[in-house]
Amino acid sequence: MSTEIKKEIKLEIGHVLFIDIVGYTKLLINEQLEHLEKLREIARATETFRAAQSAGRLMRLPTGDGGALVFRTSPEAPVKCAVEIARELKKHPELRVRMGIHSGPIKEVADLSEQGNIAGAGVNIAQRVMDCGDAGHILLSKRVADDLEQYAQWRPLLHSVGEFEVKHGLRLTLFNLFSNEIGNPAPPKKLTGDAAREAKIDIAAVAPRKSIAVLPFENLSEDKANAYFADGIQEEILTRLSRIADLKVISRTSTQRFKNTTEPIHGIANQLGVANILEGSVRKAGDKVRVHVQLIDAENDAHLWAERYDRQLDDIFAVESDIAEKIADALQAKLTGAERRAIAAQPTKNTEAHDLYLKGKHHWRNFYAPGYERVREYFEQAIALDASYAPAYVGLSLYHSWASANGIFAPEHWPLAEEAVQKALELDDTLVEAYNALAAVEIYYKRNWTAAECAFRRGIELDPNLGDIPAHYGLCLSYFGRFEEAIAQQNQAMELDPFFPGNNLHFGTILFFSRDYDRAAAQLAKTLELFPNYAAAHESFGNVCAKKGMKHEAITQWTAALNLSGQAEHARMLEQVFAKAGFEAAVRALAERQLTDLDRKRSSGAYVPAAHYVFAHLRAGNFEEAFTWLPKMVAEPNWFALQLRVNPSLDPLRSDPRFDKIAASLALK
Repeated sequence: MSTEIKKEIKLEIGHVLFIDIVGYTKLLINEQLEHLEKLREIARATETFRAAQSAGRLMRLPTGDGGALVFRTSPEAPVKCAVEIARELKKHPELRVRMGIHSGPIKEVADLSEQGNIAGAGVNIAQRVMDCGDAGHILLSKRVADDLEQYAQWRPLLHSVGEFEVKHGLRLTLFNLFSNEIGNPAPPKKLTGDAAREAKIDIAAVAPRKSIAVLPFENLSEDKANAYFADGIQEEILTRLSRIADLKVISRTSTQRFKNTTEPIHGIANQLGVANILEGSVRKAGDKVRVHVQLIDAENDAHLWAERYDRQLDDIFAVESDIAEKIADALQAKLTGAERRAIAAQPTKNTEAHDLYLKGKHHWRNFYAPGYERVREYFEQAIALDASYAPAYVGLSLYHSWASANGIFAPEHWPLAEEAVQKALELDDTLVEAYNALAAVEIYYKRNWTAAECAFRRGIELDPNLGDIPAHYGLCLSYFGRFEEAIAQQNQAMELDPFFPGNNLHFGTILFFSRDYDRAAAQLAKTLELFPNYAAAHESFGNVCAKKGMKHEAITQWTAALNLSGQAEHARMLEQVFAKAGFEAAVRALAERQLTDLDRKRSSGAYVPAAHYVFAHLRAGNFEEAFTWLPKMVAEPNWFALQLRVNPSLDPLRSDPRFDKIAASLALK
């Protein structure tokens, strides 16, 4: 090769944004030209494009249905450009565009027409990344995602979608970039259905081999009311597995999303971040039960192990233990002696008590939907039949403590929560859920943070797979401004229980408390994409929007929350006042109505937390009345009191000297 040619080929790293129009070949010729010109016009108008071009740090590579922009500035440049393009594309729904981004080697070459051009792996791989997406997707290679992960503004927008095998056997780990404003949150179609098989997604590459999700068991009983029993068996097998530290086990609340699903196993595994799936069915008839289970390797849809158990009802714990042990063996998980004892535990010999316990757990999952009031009754009946049934005491304690901590039950329920959890731990001090209930008693009721933190840590030590504990621990850490630790715990909870609405909401709450409003907005937008009818998430999102100055968006979110909570009349009023008199007037009008509702509820003898009055008076602009209620809020044993130092909603009161004096009265051990 001559010296002249060597000089022409200069290798460097380029940051490539590859773009094309989806369905381009199906357009008429004139439509193709119009769409392509509009796309080029949008790209050229972006601030990032203009800045890089004027600095001589941009190269363009046109293609038939789009093109590549090669930035020589930073890995952020193509991402910023993609976001700017995506925002503008919202005004042009006829333009169905997908984008792919990668950083890699590029070189300037002369093509056959002796014109300047760009080639290299950086460009080729960016195109492969883009090819994996659908209309609206902004897909990133892992290399780019790793670079962006270091920046707070990008981190909440990055969502792993797995690994693809693309052209020439190349494997790419991809990330989907989206928020409530830009991008396409749906998984690429190549991750689902038959297309996923063609893409040869390697689940094992993105999930630990020793990881498992237990899908909801099918109820094959003739009596369909036995669904609670099938759910209970699934949860108890999962609970036994979760005690094995060498396994990653996804929580039941996330696997419940896939009940009666038609999605392929590998798609479910990818969403849950596991390599293995356990499916099962239960048939209960009188005192007999049949349980059928099969363990599946999600990468190749191969059956690792399967078994059918035909047993008497009083032998069900032995069945659950055997299933957990066989799964551990199949996945080559290492078990300690304590873990073997935990998965072999038989908490009661009374089958009727166990049946009542399962019914109580079933209704507990309704969270105050009709029928929830029977939870306490079922757990108390189970205890009456077997006074040594430790898990039933835990259930009873959680019933009292969860509602008391959230200001739903009056403080008089706390002694009942404490008595039940202490009894549970006297019977069995290895019950993991008991430590979550104990932590609630210690921090909210007894104001003993040291003891609460010890309970959290003991629970995590006993069961590293129970997402409820790091979720609750993270929330409590946020009360003290320990936000980095709080977010770390919440990330762990989200990994173990990604589709639990409460975890998603609490993550947004922690970010709101930390005043990282952009990340809070992104998290709550993601929550609402998963759970569009979640009233509490709409309300929280509205609070974040208000802090960001997004007044119209705040009203929209609050209106949705009110409609979903059965307060359609308040929702209409809020929208009407906002349209006529503006944001502040609308907020005040809603607050006045809410104060009337609180007074009516209180006069009927129902419990109303003082915090509800504080926040309503704040929204109404009644600061003196808010200060009247604030000491009562601090005195009440619930989570509202502990938010005092971090909740931005209380900011209007902070400049008053009385606030610090009241805050000082909140003493924790």
